[in-house]
Amino acid sequence: MPSSRSPGRQRLALFVAAAVTLITSCLVVVPAMAAAPVLLSQGKPATASSSEVAAFPASSAVDGNLGTRWSSAFSDPQWIQVDLGATASITQVVLNWESAYGKAFQVQTSPNATTWTSIYSTTTSTGGTQTLNVTGSGRYVRVYGTQRSSQWGYSLWEFQVFGTVGTTPPDPTPTPTPTVNPPDPGGDKLLSYGKPGSASTSQSDQNCGNCIPARAFDRDPATRWATSSTTGWVDPGWISVDLGATAQIKKVVLQWDPAYARAFQIQVSPDGNAWTPIYSTTTGTGFKQTLNVTGSGRYVRMYGTQRATAYGYSLWEFQVWGTGGAPITPPPLPPDPAVPPRLVWSDEFNGASGTKPDAAKWRPETGPGVNNELQYYTNNDNASMDGAGSLVMEARRQVTAGSACPRDPISGSTVCQYTSSRLNTYGKFTFTYGRVEARIKPSGTKGLWPAFWMLGADFFDQNRPWPYVGEIDIMEHVGKEPHNVYSTLHAPAYFGGAGFGKSYTIPGNFNDAFHVFAVDWNSKGMRFTVDGNLIHEVNRETLETTVGPWVFDHPFFIILNNAVGGDWPGPPDATTVLPQRMLVDYVRVYQ
Repeated sequence: MPSSRSPGRQRLALFVAAAVTLITSCLVVVPAMAAAPVLLSQGKPATASSSEVAAFPASSAVDGNLGTRWSSAFSDPQWIQVDLGATASITQVVLNWESAYGKAFQVQTSPNATTWTSIYSTTTSTGGTQTLNVTGSGRYVRVYGTQRSSQWGYSLWEFQVFGTVGTTPPDPTPTPTPTVNPPDPGGDKLLSYGKPGSASTSQSDQNCGNCIPARAFDRDPATRWATSSTTGWVDPGWISVDLGATAQIKKVVLQWDPAYARAFQIQVSPDGNAWTPIYSTTTGTGFKQTLNVTGSGRYVRMYGTQRATAYGYSLWEFQVWGTGGAPITPPPLPPDPAVPPRLVWSDEFNGASGTKPDAAKWRPETGPGVNNELQYYTNNDNASMDGAGSLVMEARRQVTAGSACPRDPISGSTVCQYTSSRLNTYGKFTFTYGRVEARIKPSGTKGLWPAFWMLGADFFDQNRPWPYVGEIDIMEHVGKEPHNVYSTLHAPAYFGGAGFGKSYTIPGNFNDAFHVFAVDWNSKGMRFTVDGNLIHEVNRETLETTVGPWVFDHPFFIILNNAVGGDWPGPPDATTVLPQRMLVDYVRVYQ
């Protein structure tokens, strides 16, 4: 199985768990005191003037998760607003901007989401995290941007409103597009998304940073809750969720990490104190378990009594489905490609000889590679059109002064002894689902590693580490195996040498001719092919129940590279023939 080129970096803890206020009553009558300012906006209905894509909705700015964000269309003005549910005295607003921040904006309040009063204004914002001490009153609070700091839109990791709620009854005017629904007797819904959770313990160390209960209820299969590595690898261990109101529970979905429960119960409670089991097993299988249950309660708990491993309990996802409750509508999932799909993006590489890659479509990655690769990637010095309809990505034996690479076994030097090319479409074109294909003639000599692949855009958008972003390898070829290519998926539960993939073999050598490498990708799975012949088929349901979470429902970008050396292909040797050219006839995306 192939190892990945992307660096694995440890997740940093992104936010601190909220403190619990213990309210006690007293028989002695004392003068009334003003309530301390509290966070009013988290989990409340949020709307916006626009969203860049469905993956960046307004609700992501008020979910308490610094790994999700709202991002607007690329124009002025734009706004995001939150409905606090009742009139409040606003004393502070905290804006945690992504790099696309508002240079000029106002903070506004309103009693009805129609008439607005400005309580803060600037034309010289510098982005970052801004803590604004303000004075105002209203049920609705809005950030109204009038000048962007970049060519992109406005983007907030978090939009927090602090203050105190008065005794004024809630404004009867509804939010224009509410995301929090009242108890609903209709069809089954996801009731647990974005809801507050608690657990017996939580882990936060170099192996699982900030793995708190909220991670199991964020509908993000690349984040997880785990019991503490110091106090939580014991029995019993549990995690519970507050649905906000009494609900009729119909289904519970558990996506387990390898630290799963052999024996556990699903329990319900009206108050979080007295629990009633509605499901019990002593033969838990781990991976994804979909449990059809019948029960009623405001709180739902997974109560583990026997661990399957020496470690604790850990869940990527804990979903509760049913009716009632007070569900928060999660962001919509992306639509599947049209049938038949249409061409939405391509590069045919038809430029004149020597023309560099189209800067509107590709950006060069420069510097040393990863995974012990030996090349230095140049700023398109090694990439150009050949004048015959192909992009040439050339690997050469060429020293880059001042660079640092792993030690080259031929020269013995740690200065990079080779140059090559790596291009990606991040910031130019990202997409979710579709048919992605390229006609490529790979390079093919000992120590070369040409590839055509995709990486989750949150690798750059959110500085999220690999493999949490997901990786889709459409074609990897190593020179020491001239007759083989590989297609592989990488995710938090299966990556590197344990990635989920297969190889494809032809009688001759892949570097002798052009071949069409493709993946057909939708919400149900993927199908990898070479010249129309199946390499590898991935059924999402089977993957989730036998391997690990599916993490491929968000935007990805395309990468082409012609690597030299690395852990998998090994370094060049005396038989290696350089320079070596990887030729790309076209890259096309259909949706």
